[in-house]
Amino acid sequence: MTHRRSIPRTGFPFLDEPVDRGEVLAFAHRGGVLHPDVVGFENTVKAFEVATGLGYRYLETDVHATRDGELLAFHDARLDRVTDGQGALAELEYAEVATARVGGREPIPRFAELLEHFPDARFNVDLKAPGGIEPLVELVTTMGVQDRLCVGSFAEGVLRAFRARMRARSSVPVATSCGILAAAGMAFLPMGRHAPALVRDTGAALQVPHRFRGRVKVVDAGFVERAHASGRHVHVWTIDDRAEIEQMLDLGVDGVFTDRPDVLREVLVARGVWDASGSC
Repeated sequence: MTHRRSIPRTGFPFLDEPVDRGEVLAFAHRGGVLHPDVVGFENTVKAFEVATGLGYRYLETDVHATRDGELLAFHDARLDRVTDGQGALAELEYAEVATARVGGREPIPRFAELLEHFPDARFNVDLKAPGGIEPLVELVTTMGVQDRLCVGSFAEGVLRAFRARMRARSSVPVATSCGILAAAGMAFLPMGRHAPALVRDTGAALQVPHRFRGRVKVVDAGFVERAHASGRHVHVWTIDDRAEIEQMLDLGVDGVFTDRPDVLREVLVARGVWDASGSC
C-alpha cells in the first residue's frame, strides 16, 4: 500500500523544489558506482557525466581535504583502495594527489571543479573529516553555492562544527542532514519525532539506511510519519534493488540514494515522478 505523502516544507530549495513538483529526490551515489559504464570510477567526472546524461541533477559525493587544504571529491581517507596512488589524503599535498588515477585512469576531481563542470547539478556532500570543514565553508561562501548543497556527516562533531562555521561566515544557510543521534532517536524512541529538538539538531532531512547493518529496520511507515511530523524529509541509502526501491517509495520517502541510477530512473519514470526535463 502506498502511504499518502504529507511532506513538510523545510525552507531549503535544495529539498523543497522537487517534492513541491510531486517528484522524489534521486541521488546518484558517488556518481552511481555500480552503473555498468562506471564500475571502478566512483566520484569521478566520468561517473557524474554518466549520471547527468541519464537526467540526474542530484549527485552525491564525499569530500576530504589534502594537507594544503584542497577539497577533493573522494570517499576514502587514503588513496590505496581505488587509485594507483598510496597514502592518506590529509598527509599529502595536492600536487602529490593530482597524479593519482581512479581505476588507473581518471583523475580525482576537486570539489570546486565539479561545481563548475556541472553548473545545473546539486550535490549532497558527505563531509568525512574535520580537515574538510574550513575548505568547504570557504568554497561555499566564495562561490555562493548555498542552495546547491546539502551537507551531512557520520561524525556528529564534524557536522555541528560545519554548521557553526557556516553561521559565522554567511547569512545564507546551507541545508544539512541530521546527525546520528537525531536519526537514532527518530527511529527507536517512542516519541522519536522530538529527538532532533532534544539533541538540538537543526538538520532538515533524515538520511538513513533502510536497515542498520542489514538487520535492524530503520525506515518504516512510522519513521516516515515521525520525520514528516518533525518537519523533516526522509532520504534512504543506498538502494539498488528494484523491489526495495518500490517498497521505500510506497512508504512515502522523499529521496533515494542509489549506486544504480539506471534502475532508480526506470522505477521513477514508471511511477510518473521523474522530471523528463532532467530537473529531478
